[in-house]
Amino acid sequence: MLNFQEKNFISIKNIGIIGLGLIGGSLAKTIRFKNLPINIYAYDADVDTLKEAKDEGIIDDYFDDINSRFQELDIIFLCAPVQYNNEVLSILKNCISDTTILTDVGSVKGMIHSSIIEMDLEKYFIGGHPMAGSEKSGYNASTNILLENAYYVLTPTSSVSEDKIKKLYDLVEAFGSIPVIINWEDHDYATAAISHVPHIIASSLVNLVKLLDDKGLMKQLAAGGFKDLTRIASSSPSLWKQITLSNKDKILQIISEYIKILEQFKVMLDTDDTNYIFNFFDEANDYRSEFLDPSLGSIKKSYEIMVDIPDELGIIAKIATLLSNHNISIKNIGIVHNREYEQGVLKIVFYDEKSQLKSIDILKLLNYTIYLR
Repeated sequence: MLNFQEKNFISIKNIGIIGLGLIGGSLAKTIRFKNLPINIYAYDADVDTLKEAKDEGIIDDYFDDINSRFQELDIIFLCAPVQYNNEVLSILKNCISDTTILTDVGSVKGMIHSSIIEMDLEKYFIGGHPMAGSEKSGYNASTNILLENAYYVLTPTSSVSEDKIKKLYDLVEAFGSIPVIINWEDHDYATAAISHVPHIIASSLVNLVKLLDDKGLMKQLAAGGFKDLTRIASSSPSLWKQITLSNKDKILQIISEYIKILEQFKVMLDTDDTNYIFNFFDEANDYRSEFLDPSLGSIKKSYEIMVDIPDELGIIAKIATLLSNHNISIKNIGIVHNREYEQGVLKIVFYDEKSQLKSIDILKLLNYTIYLR
């Protein structure tokens, strides 16, 4: 691939974002933060959001509706909820130029690709899925670092030109993301296994504890592993209803396989099959250790440490100030009440691995005991 700045950068001057929520807002903020000389135009049903983004200098202007002005755009990002895509596409079909690139950011690709084929828009379309997210939604949850080092999957149609693929690929690289080109069928099967079904499992575990917790004890003690495992159950119910229905067939396949694994484990546990039980955990341990972590992923890597601290007034502020004085930004900080370690511990979450490792060095020099999570 040629370098983005050497070839295709000058040809991308205007982009449009339809739906200025978490991902759409993060796309715009990333472009601004990286000082890419691109004009950003947006459309959203919430006019207040558009006005806020313009006042902040995140977008250059916004459209009141989808009209012929979209012919001036080099790339249009469809970032609205999935159920609106068909409506949007039917309007866009009559107001884009031959050179326009259409792309989306949805975590399911089958439905949008089917719509693109039905509307004869294949020569314009490259499916997109930035594998990054948040428990929160909306423009105010968007950030200029959400896409950094995250896989950004591209699923081109068979009719879109190599030049269009190249332009979008290079733009994704300019975001600081890691572009990966695959077909949409492989994408939907993979995301069903590593994202969609895990969300279902996380929610089912929380619902299980809710069902069993008649004394409220489980909720009180829940921390550490259980909170980490079920963190994604805090995501938007509306969004995940859409996702699971959109990728229904692939999700059902994966759930069936998962049920078989649970049923097999139940039988082996009931019969005290120690070899099976050991191998069950050992094989998972080995395979998990092979996972690569170059991206945040759809289930984002969390850069955190646990610090043993004495129970004294102002200790949290003291540590936060210490790290701030070394130009380290803290994403979250707080006491973990479940005593998983020998003493009470302070949990500190960082935005990136560099900050995490730098903090470890600083705190160890001051004789704090650190547990890496």
